[in-house]
Amino acid sequence: QVQLVESGGGLVQPGGSLRLSCAGPRRFLSLVGMGWYRQAPGKERELVASINGGNTNYEDSVKGRFTISRNNAKNTPDLQMNGLRPADTAVYYCKVDYRDVMTGRVLEAWGQGTRVTVSS
Repeated sequence: QVQLVESGGGLVQPGGSLRLSCAGPRRFLSLVGMGWYRQAPGKERELVASINGGNTNYEDSVKGRFTISRNNAKNTPDLQMNGLRPADTAVYYCKVDYRDVMTGRVLEAWGQGTRVTVSS
């Protein structure tokens, strides 16, 4: 299974900004969709933002603050996070859904996560 690698996380103060990036071993072809998820300590993983069929979707608490975009060179998502709050503290995961060129099946590629800590 293809594994992704996230980068860009770190420790920031409330109101700060971070840009998360995601990389795979090669540029994805036959792209189905992509998104960013996060998991806070003791909580379930939740969808933060996604791109599917040209449409973008955001979790309510990040609307107006986060922006997901496609990195066209890699066909993976970037996530610009502005106005960060302590509640945004979590491990953030990148996911890409793609169609395997050999089998035609839709597969999921995940990263191991990058930690974002928002604290003063």
